[in-house]
Amino acid sequence: MARKTTTEVLAEMVAAVMEVAVSPGDEVAVGDTVVLLESMKMEIPVLSETGGRVLEVRVAPGDVVQEGDVLVVLSA
Repeated sequence: MARKTTTEVLAEMVAAVMEVAVSPGDEVAVGDTVVLLESMKMEIPVLSETGGRVLEVRVAPGDVVQEGDVLVVLSA
């Protein structure tokens, strides 16, 4: 039986969450924007590095995230 793998999409810097572009159950492809962050008046799209189904969204607009925080969990 194959093991199910998950991938965590992480914040790369301290930033505010402007928009969450996915919901649990959504399918994403490599390069899709999953979250839009704002830092120092710049919009920073966070892209999926793998394709899969969104299992969890751990942030909401207005949240402040730290470097390394998990934003979204994907199932491969």
